[in-house]
Amino acid sequence: MKDNRMAGQKNLKVLHVVRIIAALLVTALMFFPIYWLVISAFKTQYEMRLAVPTLWPKQFVFDNFIEAFNVVPYTRYFFNTFVQAAGLVILQLNVALMAAYAFAKGRFWGKELFFMLVLAALIVPEQVTFVPVYVMMSKVGWLDTFLALIIPHGASAFGIFLLRQAFKSVNNDVIEAARVDGAGRFGILYRILLPMTLPTVVTLGILIFISGWNSYFWPLIMTNSNDMRVLTVGIAMLRDSVAGNEALFFNVIMAASTMAIIPIVILFTLAQKHIIAAMANSTFK
Repeated sequence: MKDNRMAGQKNLKVLHVVRIIAALLVTALMFFPIYWLVISAFKTQYEMRLAVPTLWPKQFVFDNFIEAFNVVPYTRYFFNTFVQAAGLVILQLNVALMAAYAFAKGRFWGKELFFMLVLAALIVPEQVTFVPVYVMMSKVGWLDTFLALIIPHGASAFGIFLLRQAFKSVNNDVIEAARVDGAGRFGILYRILLPMTLPTVVTLGILIFISGWNSYFWPLIMTNSNDMRVLTVGIAMLRDSVAGNEALFFNVIMAASTMAIIPIVILFTLAQKHIIAAMANSTFK
């Protein structure tokens, strides 16, 4: 019996070591593209064009980052991207909060039917709707403005679904108590439900921000001037800025891309505890 117990403990230790090694390998595979992006940003043009790639720069070159600002209006692209992402967060979060509150705690005819229609929007790809929306933006004169970048994405079916599930986990007695104390609908939403589901709200806000920050197709279609370009489109233009040969400029492209991911990394680092809490407390009823 004792030998069997020792053998079982040994097998558990071996299994634990195997799991750690597997986790490290998966982490390395996921992290390597980011590592390659960052170290390539510090390489010279000559080193980037070597037949055998180097895993560590022979010489660190910081001028690549400066060159990115000289070739294209990178500061303007950065500002436009931030305005677009922040605008989407503010608009989508508020729309999702109010719609989710109605679907989770409201009582009205056809609630489930309307919610199913919202879920149906999840299967409609953006490319299907961009033509009529583009015509609409053109008719109202919003093309090449922040309004065209933000307003068409003001509602998120996924955001409404996610917050509805979070709101349904809140006991109705809390809401009834707030109503007895004289709280209105907006008071209940922003002063009761929002703080109680803060991890989910923060997680949704981060997802919206990342989606807006990485958006390429929509800004490419809706903008046509350098003053309104965003980072994703600007970096694509930077790729072709030297005689159409990106191989001559790849280190600068990597530097521009490295600077573009810094806000996302900082945001995720600051809010990771809320993301973990939202995943741990998520309920799908």
